Amino acid sequence: MGSNTNAISITRKKDFSAWYHEVIAAADLADRSSVRGCMVIKPWGYAIWENMQRVLDAKFKELGVMNCYFPMFTPIDLFAKEASHISGFAKEMAVVTHSRIENIDGKLVPTSPIETPLAVRPTSEMIIGESFARWVESYRDLPLLVNQWCNVVRWEMRTRMFLRTTEFLWQEGHTAHETETEAVVLAKKIHELYNWFITDVLKIYAIMGEKPDHEKFPGAVTTYTMEAMMQDGKALQCATSHYLGTNFAKAVEIKFQSRNGGLDFAHTTSWGITTRMIGGLIMAHGDDNGINTPLEVAPYHIVIIPIIKNERSRAEILEYCEKIKISCSSHRVLIDIKDTSSQNKRWDYIRKGVPIICEIGERDINGRSIAFTRRQPKILKDSCEFDAFSHVVNQILEEHDAALYSKSVELNTSKTEKNIKNFEEMKEFFSNEMPGFVMAKWSGNGLSLLDKIGVSIRCTPVKSEKSDGKCILTGEKADTDYIFARSY
Repeated sequence: MGSNTNAISITRKKDFSAWYHEVIAAADLADRSSVRGCMVIKPWGYAIWENMQRVLDAKFKELGVMNCYFPMFTPIDLFAKEASHISGFAKEMAVVTHSRIENIDGKLVPTSPIETPLAVRPTSEMIIGESFARWVESYRDLPLLVNQWCNVVRWEMRTRMFLRTTEFLWQEGHTAHETETEAVVLAKKIHELYNWFITDVLKIYAIMGEKPDHEKFPGAVTTYTMEAMMQDGKALQCATSHYLGTNFAKAVEIKFQSRNGGLDFAHTTSWGITTRMIGGLIMAHGDDNGINTPLEVAPYHIVIIPIIKNERSRAEILEYCEKIKISCSSHRVLIDIKDTSSQNKRWDYIRKGVPIICEIGERDINGRSIAFTRRQPKILKDSCEFDAFSHVVNQILEEHDAALYSKSVELNTSKTEKNIKNFEEMKEFFSNEMPGFVMAKWSGNGLSLLDKIGVSIRCTPVKSEKSDGKCILTGEKADTDYIFARSY
């Protein structure tokens, strides 16, 4: 650590963006790739994603959703069938136009143009909808509920690890229903599920909201969103659930024989969450010592570091470490036997956000005790008797998650302004370096003013009630509250 008082050399307050990237490197979450805008997710980062998958996948299956897989390519002419959808993704698409590479005069040159260019999956509504059209013939075939875990490509101009990369990982659920009511109910159930996941699992305070028309998913009737405040005051869109109406069904002809013998178009939904939530964990819970991971998604809850100063004590120390691991069998435990100093290991795991780090040497064996460092609510060294450790662990881990959520709630409460009355006051608020959210009424007009200050309308909270007031942008009558923020 050198002379620094923190494990991360750049503090959040000094340079939040540089701090974010240093945490990724210091916590060994990801690395750069030779492919422009892409990253390598390293084992520690991927373990977090796997745990997210595990939790969400089980919940999807409780709703009757089954996993499947669809091609990563979509013919361009299929995209063109839904005009608003293609316009929403046109500038982000990577397109395959050739099927061969030949060596011509010492240079590799694409040859053999393909007849119909193929978009590399930016999203799968159209290619999945085409399959749904073949699978659905009668109302008896509905509802159809599928999900896939896969990669996506969006040709982003400016990239940032986890938050916005050319290729990223996600799950995308797609459903088809007999009626609008059934489809909307499902979209809202998924919205509630995402709220549970982000709040109860990831311990991030987030706002359940509905996107205004100009922010909806391309081709959607309604987009439900989860918006969370990061420590720099910016908003992160954490997950979305879309009711698509019959727009996509009409484009690819997902129609079925109705109960009265006629032909109806299916009502569809789509919904997803991505690896950007690893970035969300960093920015919501990270500190100047690294990342902090909530228990459900942490690769390990406890890391045990044997302190072996001579070969004579090796076997005895390792045996004691195994006994500690067994006593905590309900938690994810790692014994790190790498040939590295215990101090370096401890700070390595502090940067990685491990909740409890034990350092075990001969003194602990002789005293039948356990020395450990806890990560939350602050870094603190402590010790206890061996027989008491399992109880102490449960208490510390409970406090660990509670501290993360409490800090997230406090951040949102302290940085959400509800008393701004007009655009000039809003402009002044967002002139601050790390402002936060503004909750205010909006009439539907004046969006060009927001463009001038780099602010967007994130959502209208689903639990807010309408009341008479004035639009913060135009002064017109307005009755609906919206969240305004800078965003990632």
